[in-house]
Amino acid sequence: MPIAICVTSPGLVLPPLDRQTPPVAVQPQPTLEQSLNGMHALVEQYGYVIALHSGSVDDPAVQRLHTVRSVLESDRIALLGIDLPPLGLALLAQQLRQLSVCDFSPGVLASSARLLAHYIYAGALLGSVARLDRVPVPLTSHAKSWVPSAQFAVLAHPRPQLVRVGQEELPGPEFRTRMLVAAGQPPSDWVTASLAPAWRVQGVATVPLPEESARWWGTDRLVEFAAGLPDVSVLYQLVSSVRRVLCHWCGLELIGDRCGFCAAPLPPPPEQEPVTAAARALPRGGT
Repeated sequence: MPIAICVTSPGLVLPPLDRQTPPVAVQPQPTLEQSLNGMHALVEQYGYVIALHSGSVDDPAVQRLHTVRSVLESDRIALLGIDLPPLGLALLAQQLRQLSVCDFSPGVLASSARLLAHYIYAGALLGSVARLDRVPVPLTSHAKSWVPSAQFAVLAHPRPQLVRVGQEELPGPEFRTRMLVAAGQPPSDWVTASLAPAWRVQGVATVPLPEESARWWGTDRLVEFAAGLPDVSVLYQLVSSVRRVLCHWCGLELIGDRCGFCAAPLPPPPEQEPVTAAARALPRGGT
């Protein structure tokens, strides 16, 4: 039985890559009662639920998710806030859906989200950066954004960077990726015609623009893109290669430094007792 993966809006639901990719649920639902019933049904059906959401604490959907988990008093719901743009978050959810049918335990799958996010390159081609507050923007770029023909390529993750199209290149991943592209208004082929070849992506897929994208990027004059590891076998090997430990609070397996379900951090390693000169002088095997 796969572990249920949730996103906070229909715009973050990407089509499955194959018949083995499980569907994704949308939570929260329009009313609190519907959200409670829907989440309870997911826990009953799948056993564990991993809900991805933006890192913004002011998002009403995020607040509703925390309310639902609190009311249900369930320790089988993981709420993971990830600082990715909308299309990057949708790509991460797709990757977790692919891995949810593998032999990973719920704790490992939940804590793998931050590891997988590190390998997602997410950004956008923008016609204006005047209202962009998610990525540091130099004052000169703000001024140039008023020029009608100006276009800016912005990388929000993993290392924020902003360049003027035609003057600088946007640094990309040094590993093989597949790119998703979602066009707003006005459309532009710079991402598919220039950026994708420069990044040497292994394929490009066009998807609808998430409804949250215009608000996240501060403009509807954008083309959003996200590139990530393309093969589930590579994703599986990446997660499998990380040492697993048990959460000292809830007992679930995890990778990394924090449990995805109870959010408890790993305790610091025990400090070793200093070796005194007298102890070093003792003969081995006795006193």
